Amino acid sequence: MSGRLALLCPGQGGQHAAMFDFARQHATARAALSRWDLPAACGHAGASLDDVLRDPQALFDNRSAQALVVASTLATWIALKDALPTPAAVVGYSVGELSAWAVAGGLDADEAISLARRRAALMSDCADGGPVQALAAVSGLPGELLDGVLAQTGFSLAIETPASVIVGGLQRQLPALREVVERQAGKLTVLPVNVASHTPLMQPAQAPFHAMLGSLLRDAGIPVIAGVDAERLTSADAGANALSRQLAEPIRFKDCLDAVAESGVTAAFELGPASALSRMLRQAHPHIACRSVCDFRTVDGAIQWMGRALE
Repeated sequence: MSGRLALLCPGQGGQHAAMFDFARQHATARAALSRWDLPAACGHAGASLDDVLRDPQALFDNRSAQALVVASTLATWIALKDALPTPAAVVGYSVGELSAWAVAGGLDADEAISLARRRAALMSDCADGGPVQALAAVSGLPGELLDGVLAQTGFSLAIETPASVIVGGLQRQLPALREVVERQAGKLTVLPVNVASHTPLMQPAQAPFHAMLGSLLRDAGIPVIAGVDAERLTSADAGANALSRQLAEPIRFKDCLDAVAESGVTAAFELGPASALSRMLRQAHPHIACRSVCDFRTVDGAIQWMGRALE
């Protein structure tokens, strides 16, 4: 294989009841899923994983969803990694950046899942007991207008993607945000989330999460593209700083995709369970062959496609 591979590790939003079906085809991945005891990690000790996946509350609640997404990504990587070349870069979206460090060798899988659970708890603690928080997607506004909108409404930039941005703030300010966005001919979509991730409202979570990372994170063997500034990182110290910063600072995912392209990557896999990141990469850099594992019915089918893409 002469091509260069990148891996995309998703964040929350694409969970579904069949999100582990791809990985379960592979014996080693099945064994890992059993060993990780995900129901207990999600606060549902004694339940089966399928019971958790059939429960919409458990599937999408922040305190359990982050661990499920990281586990799905890492189980998928276990099913694929022996048949693929070493990636040239790994990038993660939001909590997917934890998955990226595990894929790159900076964390064991069980460590990453535990950190995802604890990260979610710290972030939820920032939202509980105070004014209700919110996230919303905004599209159709140029950057100079968006800055003014945010200044007027008290919202903060949370995530920047090629097609839109996500902003976070207090739910009570959503009517004002909608009015200003629509007055500027933009579009606002409120997301079903009550944790304003990647905004200053999460600052109380940064120091304790950095301390958790400091005792676990190791140097990575593969560059991880940091969400906050799109830098290629391998050192544990730099990784701990980036992972804790991104709790309360915006994710520059458009820049991250540009960094993937600048790495000379010719093909990329999104490690499921949905396909939002692979669509973004194809739209931003159509010369890169990119698909999600959820496009494939079997592990062998995914491996065969990637083999052709890397020729």
